[in-house]
Amino acid sequence: MNRVKEGIRNFGWPRIIIGLFLLALFIAGPFFGVATDMSLNDVIVRFGMNSVLVLSMVPMIQSGCGLNFGIPVGLVAGLFGAVMSLEFRLTGTAGILVAFAIAIIVGAILGLAYGLLLNKVKGDEMIIATYVGYSIVFFMNLLWVALPFKNPSSVQGFKGQGLRVTISVQDYWFHQISDILAIKITNNFVIPIGMILFFALMSFLVWAFFKTKTGTAITAVGSNPDYARAAGINVDKMRVISVVLSTVLAAIGMIVYQQSFGFIQMFSAPLAFIFPSVAAILLGGASVNKASILNVVIGTLLFQGILTMTPSVINSAISIDVSEIIRIIVSNGMIVYALTRKAR
Repeated sequence: MNRVKEGIRNFGWPRIIIGLFLLALFIAGPFFGVATDMSLNDVIVRFGMNSVLVLSMVPMIQSGCGLNFGIPVGLVAGLFGAVMSLEFRLTGTAGILVAFAIAIIVGAILGLAYGLLLNKVKGDEMIIATYVGYSIVFFMNLLWVALPFKNPSSVQGFKGQGLRVTISVQDYWFHQISDILAIKITNNFVIPIGMILFFALMSFLVWAFFKTKTGTAITAVGSNPDYARAAGINVDKMRVISVVLSTVLAAIGMIVYQQSFGFIQMFSAPLAFIFPSVAAILLGGASVNKASILNVVIGTLLFQGILTMTPSVINSAISIDVSEIIRIIVSNGMIVYALTRKAR
């Protein structure tokens, strides 16, 4: 009994309650005309689309920089890589690889500047990161209009200048990752093995990195910066490396999301990814100074499962759209819970 109580305490009642609620939605779905195979398909696809974005939270948390509310810094790098790939008229594997390459380079540059800034505001990283995230999105809004993009698929049709709010990748690299080894179970249930394998690869690289000397140093900095400094570790350097890694992962995750969704969402769209990504990692069991790959997997599955099932099941049951209310309760409620509890 004591082991059960200890296991429940470690896993956390909020995650248990959300998990049971999600299970109840899957069980109740068929009674209200909601197809189980379609629901499972949506949950798995959403997991693949968002998992790398949530994974990008891990490096900054591990280094003690806190939750990455400045994730739009990496997202705009991903957007830039995507629109440049379209600008070069590249399709298929070449198109998405070039998008990744440009996004990684731009993400590393922006991440370096972002990390240097956070080193100047130690103790207030999450507050400043929020301002940085919003600022870079609105700054890039000006550039999306001013930069001389020429691809007819990207620019606004009535003037031929400035990017569209939504740009289709259907003719370029749509589902370029999702369709790799995809398994069709039913007409409504297709498992995107490619995205799952890609997430597994990214997770392995992150896990392997934190097993290296640099990764261990970053973890030491996050656990006890004074001890790390006394051990001869350059605390500021480790923090910057973690921010760069987090920003690059976010840029990669943005492109993975776009190839699955089928569209590049420009202008203020990156702001919509801040709280869902933060809420997912917290829901998975991470704290403001400790996170793992397991937290990413659990949190993304639970969070995306709730967002997928509530609109269909609850709306069908009561004929009233309350999905947005549930989304707000889950995301903001889990953030408040995690930020106010004591780290163990």
